[in-house]
Amino acid sequence: METKSIYRYVPSFSASYGTGWKVMTDNFLRLLLVVIVLAIISTPMSFFGHSEWKVDALDFDSIPFNMDDFFRIGAIGIAAAFLGLFALMYTLLLRPVFKYGAKMMFVQAARQITPDFDMLIQGFRKNYFNIVLANLLVTALVGIGLICLFIPGIIIGCRLAFTSYLVMDKGLDPIRAAEESWRLTRGHGWKIFLMGFVAFFIFIAGFICFFIGVFVADMWVKSAYATLYQSVLIEKGLYQAEPVPVTDSTQADAPAGEDQ
Repeated sequence: METKSIYRYVPSFSASYGTGWKVMTDNFLRLLLVVIVLAIISTPMSFFGHSEWKVDALDFDSIPFNMDDFFRIGAIGIAAAFLGLFALMYTLLLRPVFKYGAKMMFVQAARQITPDFDMLIQGFRKNYFNIVLANLLVTALVGIGLICLFIPGIIIGCRLAFTSYLVMDKGLDPIRAAEESWRLTRGHGWKIFLMGFVAFFIFIAGFICFFIGVFVADMWVKSAYATLYQSVLIEKGLYQAEPVPVTDSTQADAPAGEDQ
């Protein structure tokens, strides 16, 4: 009989990264595929060969400036505007769905549920506008906070860290998800900040390990944050963790219905 790993659901820095490592190793191939898909989705503009559009190919010192040059500049400007608009729409309307879905897959793994790849696109069928608006709200609030002396942006980012999970997991609208995240992270802000600070060095170590280590680093960090979210839910009584069954050979051989 296959026995599950025992996860330690404690909302602390060490427990989150420790259990997050177990979550990652127990679901390694599935979570690796998730971060690879996210990496591809996050860099769509690299497939457009935009590096070939070079304005400096024009000789601006040439005199006179003929009409062909004007048409070339116009074509380049239109293409750049189109690609810029596409990138903006993609960033605001498409990428958040995949990003939020991937986060929910890591939560599933933290709950010892096999991550479902359907989660990556589930947001297009369900909760789409909440995902888009929540991502826009958090981005705007953090951005405003960063402009205001930087420190408020860090605080807001830490306190709204659970917003994406709550939108996907509880189906909350953006405002309620942000408010609930603020409530749940009360007393855990410094832990979230410390986890993010350490994550930076984990990614640096991943780059040093022949770049492929970046995927492992990303898996570990995402698993740790998903574990922290799950641990806080359990701490607040918002999720009932199922006990891990412990089997005994003598009990397994006993007839059904017999008192043990």
